[in-house]
Amino acid sequence: MFRLQIAFAITLLLLLQSIQRTALAQSAQADLQVGGSPSLVRYLDPANGMTADQAVASALAHSGELLAARSEIEAARAMVRQASLRSNPSVELERKEQIGGGDNTSMIFGMLPLELGGRRSARVLLAQKELEVKERLLANRERLLAAEVRAKFGIALAEMLKLGFTEELLASTDRGFRLVAAKVKEGRTPPLEENMVLVEVNRIRSVRETNEGKVEIALFDLRNIIGMKPEEPLRLRGDFDHLIEPLPTLAITTEEALRTRPDIQAARATEDLALAQINQARAQGRLDASLTGKYERMDFSFPQQGINMTGQLVPIQGVFHSVSAGVRLELPVRNKNQGAIAAAVAETEAAKRLREFTELTVRSEVATAFARYERAARAMEIYRVGVREQASSNLNVIRQTYELGSKTLLDFIAEQRRYIELENGYIDTLLETYLARVEMLRAAAEPKLIALASAAPSSVIRAKNVEVK
Repeated sequence: MFRLQIAFAITLLLLLQSIQRTALAQSAQADLQVGGSPSLVRYLDPANGMTADQAVASALAHSGELLAARSEIEAARAMVRQASLRSNPSVELERKEQIGGGDNTSMIFGMLPLELGGRRSARVLLAQKELEVKERLLANRERLLAAEVRAKFGIALAEMLKLGFTEELLASTDRGFRLVAAKVKEGRTPPLEENMVLVEVNRIRSVRETNEGKVEIALFDLRNIIGMKPEEPLRLRGDFDHLIEPLPTLAITTEEALRTRPDIQAARATEDLALAQINQARAQGRLDASLTGKYERMDFSFPQQGINMTGQLVPIQGVFHSVSAGVRLELPVRNKNQGAIAAAVAETEAAKRLREFTELTVRSEVATAFARYERAARAMEIYRVGVREQASSNLNVIRQTYELGSKTLLDFIAEQRRYIELENGYIDTLLETYLARVEMLRAAAEPKLIALASAAPSSVIRAKNVEVK
């Protein structure tokens, strides 16, 4: 009786395992039909997708930070126009009336500031330097934003590449599972191997879900930086071809970066701005003058009466007109603007030190970008020439020996996992080379970093096929 119960329990357990394997296999097949390779169509469009250049153009056009900076530049241009205007003349009117009497006085007083000592030219120069600083800072923000957009674009492409590879691997592994399941039904293979392949299928399905989530997150990040809403559709167009290009020498690139990088130009403009502040502070401490003019009319009388030329008594009254002109001087005797001059000199020294530090930073960034790009390119070539092809050959050999019975299924699964790791590593080297190239463009301030989209179409990302039979 006890033996019968054990046999029944074993039979029931095997039946439940068989049902579970069938359900999981059907689920895997359905998942492939719904979200397999066609899922990349939702993210990639080789004909009408957005290129990296178009993404940069969109970010430059819609970035709130850049729009605010451009408004600040318009305000600075208006301040240049304001600084070039001459000081307005002033007019003063005055009327005096005698209380209880008939005397009155009317006066008009005018003054025209001359702005001596180069005050106006110093004011205009200061406003122009402030405008130049803001323009350079805007150009630097555009440079950094363009590099960030291209980096995020590359990250999204790399995640799509991994997703495509995983989906193709899942499809081939599922075909292998169905072949093993057929062999199990025929009795040529033990059921354990079917379970092992099913576990591998489900593991790859889990990896694919993770990869697709990373693609969606990368696209959300890209939408945010280029000014798109999260719900707006976005499909990309691009590849990782032609990553390795001949570069000028480090010395030439460094010299060009020191000459053209907007942050260096902004630092130099800030230094010039500090010098302009010194010039204005000194101009404010010099002698200044204003022209003055005055017209006065006095209607004056006395309560007594006098005799006119005909001998008649008349009130004593007279109307007097007077005109005066003069010069009003502002003498810098006590206040020669010493404090403002000293502050401007200190700011000039600070701007000089900042410019020197920025130049040193630029040299370091260019050298670092060169080293990163060269090493990443070498690593990518090593992977491409000496790793991927050999790993694929190794996987095919293990598969064939497994089919011949010389290797176990565990050996084949272990080699396949190693191949997956190597393929993902190759994609990572592609991305690293791409990011290093973007960093080179950013460090050297290459004009093509923010170039508009070209008309040449880009090819679609394709992952390498992996067959499991």
